[in-house]
Formats: sequence, structure tokens, C-alpha cells
Amino acid sequence: MSESIPGKEVIEKAHTLITPYIHRTPILTSQFLNQLSGAELYFKCENFQKIGAFKARGGLNAILSLSAEQLKNGVTTHSSGNHAQAIAFAAAKVGAKAYIVMPENSPSVKINAVKAYGAEITFCKNTPEERQDAVDKIVENTGATFIHPFNNYEVIAGQATSSKELIEDLGFKLDAIIAPVGGGGLLSGTSLSTHYFSPETEIFAGEPEGAADAVLSFKSGKIEKAPFVKTIADGLMTPLGDKTLEIIRKYVKDIFTVSDEEIIAAMQLMWERMKIVVEPSGAVVLAAILKNGAVFKGKKVGIIISGGNVDLGKLPF
Repeated sequence: MSESIPGKEVIEKAHTLITPYIHRTPILTSQFLNQLSGAELYFKCENFQKIGAFKARGGLNAILSLSAEQLKNGVTTHSSGNHAQAIAFAAAKVGAKAYIVMPENSPSVKINAVKAYGAEITFCKNTPEERQDAVDKIVENTGATFIHPFNNYEVIAGQATSSKELIEDLGFKLDAIIAPVGGGGLLSGTSLSTHYFSPETEIFAGEPEGAADAVLSFKSGKIEKAPFVKTIADGLMTPLGDKTLEIIRKYVKDIFTVSDEEIIAAMQLMWERMKIVVEPSGAVVLAAILKNGAVFKGKKVGIIISGGNVDLGKLPF
């Protein structure tokens, strides 16, 4: 696996590698949300991606980059759901066994999807330590290759292809691009693509107040823990890794935190006004724009909607 930050050519190669397996997701606009925010918003809809989230990109690039020797004993990862689905999906494409560690409180819609792709699930308590311990046992017992959900340069290069498409398909310069941040795979990939393909565009992030480690790490320069972890945005509960933090500190201008109430309100707006299914993690960025209107007022802003895997029996509105 690569040990250096992906360059422009690496991201272009990743895009070529995964293109046969992914959707080139659409970019939507909403006149109502433009008026509400005071900005021109361009939504890159990764909720329409394979497996219902951008994670398909990174999972595919990581697995398609492995050798036959690395794949022979299968692959393993830990994830609350979307990366779990991505690895299960990608492993099925290459005929490899997938061993997935998932928190016991993961949304049922994500658990069921992982099972449907033929992966073997091990459940654990929802802490970074418990997740990693479970994966380490799987590696010891099976010899499977571990693919980190975000702190992996092949994963980061795959996630970078979403903003690459956004920049290419719009055909004009965006003033800003904003992505959600949990472990930082999407944000670091977005940062790299924006730097390489649209260097004048500023990069921002949205993060839940109930998992606000990235904003602390961004300021201090070292991996910090969130003061508390309790948020509806289950996909953003993990702390940054050293690889993602390095990229984010270099290229991101600011990280904005939002409450669960603000996330739910933004999510409901997108469902009602855009008629699309967006999960809480994907609504964080709109919530951040609405909360920080002065930053984005009058600007052309690209928004990465990270996913749409929602347990429809537990909608928050």
C-alpha cells in the first residue's frame, strides 16, 4: 500500500481504475436553498452512488489496487456502515472474502446491506479501540488484509474522485467546496482534488458538535479526542488519522461544527425541497453553510452529499 500523499496522477489513475464500477453521480441545485443560504449551491449527490455513499470510491480503489497475494486470505475493515458496505461490495467484485467489524448499534439498513454483499460481520462496542481490537483478531486468525476506513492513501485517492468529477462537470470555478468530516478520508481526498484541479477554490468542512474531534485536531496539529461522542450523524463519529490530519491541516481553510438539531433541520430541508434521501452525515454540510451564512454569502459553493443510507423506520422528523 502507498506510503505517500496521492499526487494528481495518482488520483487520475484511481478514477480510471474505479470508473467501470461506479456512478458518475449528478450535481443538483435548489433555487429555494440558494435563496435561503444566500449562495449558489451545487450538490454532488454521492447518496446516488453505488452502496448509497461516496465510500464505494475509496473501497474499490483500495481493493482493486491489491495484488492476488494480498487478496487470497480476504480483506477486513471496521466501519459503522458505509465503508463496511464499500469493502463488502468491492470484495465481491474481485471474488475475495470480506470480514467486516461493525459497532453493535450500527443502523440496520447498513448491516443488512453488508450481509447482502456476502460479508461476514463481527459486532463490537462502538469505540475506536474495540473496533481495532476486533480487526486485529481477524487478521491474526485469517491472514486477511486490513483496509483502514480512512487513514489509507488508496482510500483517500478513491474518495478524491468525487470532487474531481464535481470540478470537471461544472466547468466553471467554484469559490468553495465543503465536505463532511469524520475520519477525514472524504475531506482529505476533496482537499487534494481541489488543490490539484481547482487551486483557487477554498476548502471547508462540517462536523457534528457531538463528535467534534477534527476541529480540535485541526487547531492543535495533533490527533485529539472529541469532548463527547453523541450524534445522529453516525458516519462521522470516528477521530482523524495521522494521514488525513496532515492533508487537512495543509489545505482546509476552516471546519464548522453544527448541532444535531441543525443537522436534522438541514436533512429535512433536503428531503422536502430537493426530494432526495440524505443521511444525517450528508446533511452536516448544508447545516454548516446555513449556520455560517456570512462566510458563503454570494459565493458558488460545491457541496459533497456523502450518502443516503437511512433507516426509514427511525427518521428524526
